[in-house]
Amino acid sequence: MTEERLPGGRTYGAVRVDNEVRRPAQPFTATVHTVLRHLEQAGFAGSPRVLGFDDQGRERLTYLPGETLGEPQPWPEWVRSDDTLRQVGAWLRRLHDTTESYRPPTDAVWFTGRPWEPGLLIGHLDAAPWNAVWSDGALTGFVDWELASPCTREDDLAFTALTWSPLLTAAITEPAGFPPNDDRRRFHLLLDAYGYTGDRTAVRDAMLGRIERNVAVIRQLAATGQPTFERMLPWAADLEQSGREVAARPADFWD
Repeated sequence: MTEERLPGGRTYGAVRVDNEVRRPAQPFTATVHTVLRHLEQAGFAGSPRVLGFDDQGRERLTYLPGETLGEPQPWPEWVRSDDTLRQVGAWLRRLHDTTESYRPPTDAVWFTGRPWEPGLLIGHLDAAPWNAVWSDGALTGFVDWELASPCTREDDLAFTALTWSPLLTAAITEPAGFPPNDDRRRFHLLLDAYGYTGDRTAVRDAMLGRIERNVAVIRQLAATGQPTFERMLPWAADLEQSGREVAARPADFWD
């Protein structure tokens, strides 16, 4: 059995074995599997299928074939295209509409620790370019579901909009190849593709909250000497700067 290390996976590394993905199980893995099974039963396209666990206790998921972001700069052209952005918005809307009917087991454990309650759905919470899979001119779906947890629509839209518009600081967007001064148009294109009809400042507020939480967690865990999170400290600094820039946007940016 040949194992191929998959790119990315800074927090929980993954390997490919034939047409499967295997990664170390976490306390929330079994709960995330109930979400993925719900999506499969609903006929949702664009998420891996659960295959169980291997003899090492690692989770087994189907492999989504296609191109991923990888490490090159600038990012591939498909990441920056308007058509991709529309597909991402539509994918996220289908996910949310499908998980509205999901009900978790009584012993559910979530990455975020937020319990499910009526009115919440299950979001991917990391539907960013680095987790997208692209094939034959279409979005295949998203991988890395470990963050999936109960949330509002705005909570999930926030990180997706931050990373796809993108509303990240220029230290990230310029090497990635995004043109300057196009983020407002792309932000609204994404939310239009999603069909979002609420006050778009609610997405901004959720974005600022998400940035604050991410930065705090990375720094807290880095302070304990965990190498993975020590390596993420530059990302935390860029994320914090992104938050300052988002907060400084004028009111008409969000209209």
